[in-house]
Amino acid sequence: MNAAESSFADRLLGRVRLSGLLSLAAPLLAIVFAGVVTSIVLLISGDPPLETLGIMAEYGAQPRSIVLTLNYATTYYLAAIAVAIGFRMNLFNIGVDGQYRLAALVAAAVGGAVALPGPLHIAMIIVVAMLVGAGWASIAALLKVKRGVSEVISTIMLNAIATSLGAWLLNKERLAVEVAGSNNIGTKPIAESGQVPGMAIIPGTEAKVFGLIILAIVVGVIYHVLLNRTRFGFDLRATGRSETAAVASGVNVKRMIIVAMLLSGAAAGLIGMPQLLGSSYSYSLDFPTGLGFTGIAIALLGRNHPVGIAFGALLWAFLDTSSSILQLHEISPEIVLIMQGTIVLSVVIAYELVHRYQITAEQRRVSKELAGGASPRPEGASA
Repeated sequence: MNAAESSFADRLLGRVRLSGLLSLAAPLLAIVFAGVVTSIVLLISGDPPLETLGIMAEYGAQPRSIVLTLNYATTYYLAAIAVAIGFRMNLFNIGVDGQYRLAALVAAAVGGAVALPGPLHIAMIIVVAMLVGAGWASIAALLKVKRGVSEVISTIMLNAIATSLGAWLLNKERLAVEVAGSNNIGTKPIAESGQVPGMAIIPGTEAKVFGLIILAIVVGVIYHVLLNRTRFGFDLRATGRSETAAVASGVNVKRMIIVAMLLSGAAAGLIGMPQLLGSSYSYSLDFPTGLGFTGIAIALLGRNHPVGIAFGALLWAFLDTSSSILQLHEISPEIVLIMQGTIVLSVVIAYELVHRYQITAEQRRVSKELAGGASPRPEGASA
């Protein structure tokens, strides 16, 4: 390698490192800014900011709280991955919330109606959930491909339809039975062969981490490999960056839209599985809702990267877990919602500022090289 090539490689490596540092700085700055805004709100309401954060940190570090944080983070991570699949192709699958709830309901009903050997029973429930989630997402995909309907509009409407359909199905005359010892109703409980035992991996508490946390890790690895190590992933990302360029390179955009929405829906079907198979064993009126919208926030915070999403899910789960102690200290737990909302707003603004800075810096670099008579590429380098 000659001196010109070595100099070019050093400059390129430097720009890559700077870009990485800026990308990392964006969410950190957003979190710091959210902390400042939250502190101001606490001061206005008469609560000490440092003491409040200290209470949350102390409670969140307790063994039982760590288990709750990991369990929340498991479902949040799956929700964010489902959203991120669409985001990487510039598709906004807002319907993740309806997809996972309908998938969990049908999977719970099927799982409670059959009895199979353990691994087969669990696998069947998970496959049913994925198929229902993908099937519900396919409606929005077909509407977009065949009729040009925005997936944002169609998935929002499908959320409402899924809610109504779920309420219709969760009826004593159809899928529901009474839950013993309460006024609640739910699907028939899943037999022990279809349950996934928790893991006592946190010392100091009898609470167990969802066994399907392993499934979340596997999904994250598959997501990374599929999008970054396969031709399909390249086509998907290329379509998201420039549909026109993707068509010019031979990519079937309509096919990519359908496949991406199906994958997003299938991933959405997994969101309710840790709770269903690891804790409730039945889909009832108090089954967790709103996880799809939480996934949107975490996917934005993690910038659609599996590792970034993991940190975002843990942060969100920690805040949700810690908020429960605030009311005992006469501090409004809604302060956590303010912090979460500020983080999302701040991270979107921070990423946009970083993006604009990178464009401006690149333009200045090219202008400087041209003004100095230098070539952006070393002499003799291949195009």
